[in-house]
This record gives sequence, C-alpha cells and structure tokens, in this order.
Amino acid sequence: MPKHGKKYAEAVKGIDQEAFYEPMDAVTAVKKAATAKFDETVEVAVRLGVDAKKQDQAVRGVVVLPHGTGKTKRVLVFAKGEKAKEAEQAGADFVGDADLINKIQQGWFEFDVCVATPDMMSEVGKLGRLLGGKGLMPNPKAGTVTFDVSKAVQEIKAGKIEYRLDKAGQIHAPIGKASFGEQQLGENLRALIDALVRSKPAAAKGLYLKSAAVSSTMGPSVKLNLQSFR
Repeated sequence: MPKHGKKYAEAVKGIDQEAFYEPMDAVTAVKKAATAKFDETVEVAVRLGVDAKKQDQAVRGVVVLPHGTGKTKRVLVFAKGEKAKEAEQAGADFVGDADLINKIQQGWFEFDVCVATPDMMSEVGKLGRLLGGKGLMPNPKAGTVTFDVSKAVQEIKAGKIEYRLDKAGQIHAPIGKASFGEQQLGENLRALIDALVRSKPAAAKGLYLKSAAVSSTMGPSVKLNLQSFR
C-alpha cells in the first residue's frame, strides 16, 4: 500500500468512499480535495465491459473537450509544400519533413503530438520504434494522419484528446485542471463519457460502462454514479 501524506488523509475525510456521486457533485468533491501547491490535473478512469484481448472489442478514439485540458500541446507536423504552409498558419509549433525526422533520430522529443500527411508516412514509419514507444506515432484512427492538417492542428490546440483501452480494460483520460470551474469540468466529463458510449464495439455484450472514478493528480478518487450517463 502506498503511503499518503497528511493533506491526502485530510482530503479523504471529505469524501464518502462507499458512495457513488452524481457528476457535478463528483467534480465539486475533487476540486475541494485538490490541495497541492500546483494546479492539479483532473482525470477520469473508466472500466469498460469489454475483453481487452479481443481486437473486435478494442476501444479507441478522440474527443474535443469543450473547455480544453488546461494544457497547450506542442504540435509537430510532418508535411511538405502547401500542406507545410497550411500547418504553420494553423499554429503548429514545428513543421518539416526529413529535417525533423533526423532531429528525432538524434533524440529530440520537445513536442506532445505528431500529425502527418499520408504521403509522409513512408518516411515517418522509420521512426516507428522511437515514436511508438512514447505514444506519439501518427495514427488515422486518432485523426493525426490526414491531409486536413489545418483542422487537425486546430482541434489539438483546442483540447482534443485521444483515449485508448489499456490491457486492464480501462480508459484513463484528463478532463481539465483543478482550477477549472465546476461547470467546465462537468461538461468535459460529459463529453468524454458520451464519446466512450459512441465508441462501444458491436461485439461488446452486457454492461458496457462498468465503473468510473474522478480524481486529481494528488487527491483521492471519487466514484461516479454512471446511471446519469446511461
């Protein structure tokens, strides 16, 4: 069992560990329990009723949170010619082709998201091991392999996040910062859960949304009443 400090112990006292909170009550409790000296990230963990080992029950997708995540992501775009100019105009932090590939091969990773045009993927594929190991490889399912680089960059900057089922059958995703208003966190939470519901695999049987909890980086988790979303 991990050891927790006095602040955590104090925060736990204000949360009923056996209760299932309504969404807005949950974000209120999480905000109150976020007492760290930095602006903690608020995260959601959802356990889904799918078999993570079966390919036809994989859950993966993207959602643009209405109020963003509270973090401005550094976007790198692999593109040439007009598409490179388009990416720059959309606000991409780094744009290039062979020059960026060489830089990454030398160990540079000062970015958070990669976007690539389809015609660049044969070259970007050389970085498969480097980018894949850090979860940065562009992927069509995540909307990061596209000729519409302008839209991709703007959505990422606006708060688009990717969610993906892990081996334990869970989804973990950020929905903002503890400094966000309750309404903002509540709407971001709703957007994420709605996206997960839309992503339900046809092969999944029985109860899909099994359990969920919200927590801040350093705070205790608060169980969600999922009936509100069903």
